[in-house]
Order: sequence, then structure tokens, then C-alpha cells
Amino acid sequence: MGLTERWRRIRAEIHEEVCRRAFNPALGAFAQAYDSEQVDASALLIPQVGFLPPDDPRVLGTIKAVEQRLLRGGLVLRYDTGATDDGLPPGEGAFLPCSFWLADAYVLTGRRNEAQRLFERLVGLCNDVGLLSEEYDPEAQRAVGNFPQAFSHIALVNTAYNIAATSKPCEQRSGSLALTAVAEDDEVLAILAARTGAS
Repeated sequence: MGLTERWRRIRAEIHEEVCRRAFNPALGAFAQAYDSEQVDASALLIPQVGFLPPDDPRVLGTIKAVEQRLLRGGLVLRYDTGATDDGLPPGEGAFLPCSFWLADAYVLTGRRNEAQRLFERLVGLCNDVGLLSEEYDPEAQRAVGNFPQAFSHIALVNTAYNIAATSKPCEQRSGSLALTAVAEDDEVLAILAARTGAS
């Protein structure tokens, strides 16, 4: 057996194990870890990296679980810090990259208007020179965590491109190239310019 075939076999084994042990039927979603009862927003990346197609019921269930369990003030927590023993005190802010990932998931599943609204909200969290923090506290309405945070800016650029481009990177990786109602590049650029004060 050649290396390519061996890697394909191992890939298939890993895929099967993740689907069997990380998907929690009681949650109707992929969980934070094998045999876990907790939801983690990083599972929103499953269709973006091509692990499963966007219209897979397990992907749709994961999006729904994130919306039900991790949305705070319209923004997404990475996970429930009160239910997860991560060695830190509970109560951190919404992790901004996760909120962009939810917008990307909306793009992939044809929920373009919701993706646009969430994107506009997130761009509105930029400071006066267009920078984002790592997290945002919806209750205190202020940036928290590392500032500026490159990860947040990378997520912003990715989501802007996913909303605007005819052939979206998230579609290409997920294998779904049949989405409709594509935005124009100028629309996203106009939103960014209006929110950041750019000309």
C-alpha cells in the first residue's frame, strides 16, 4: 500500500471516529470533545474545512445548538465557561472570531441576510481606528481580552470575502458551490468603510 492510500485510510478512520464519538445525538450537535455534553463554537468550522457538507443535518444541528447555548447579546461565546473546567474563572466575553464563524456558517447554509446582519454588528465593534479586540462583553458593551487581536481581524476579512465573493473560500473548502443570492464586493466594502470611517 502506497503512502497516499495509507493516509486516505487513516483519514477515513479518523472521520468515522469523530462522527461517532464527537456528535452527541442528545444535543443534536457536535460536542466540545468526545462523549461531551457541552457545545463548542469551534464546531462551526466543520463545513468550512470540508469535514461535512453544510446541509448535513449534523452541521445544521450544530449551528442551532450554538445559537441556543452560546449566543449572548447576539455574539458567540467559544464555550460555556461555567460548565467547562478550563482552569479559568467563568464569565469571559464573547470570542469575536466565533461570531464571524457563525456568520460564515450562515453564508454556507443560505442564510445570507442573517450573515450580513451579524457581519455588520461585528464590524460596528471596531474602535475608532478600525481595530478589534479578542472578545467583547455584551453586558458592559466594551472590548475585553487581547487588543488588538489578529485572529479577530483574520476572521473579519474571511467573512467579508465569504459574503462578497462569487466563489467563496468557505464554499470551496466545504465542497458546496451552489449557493445563490451573492453580495457584490462593493456592498461589503461600503459597510467596512462606513463602520471604520475609511474613505
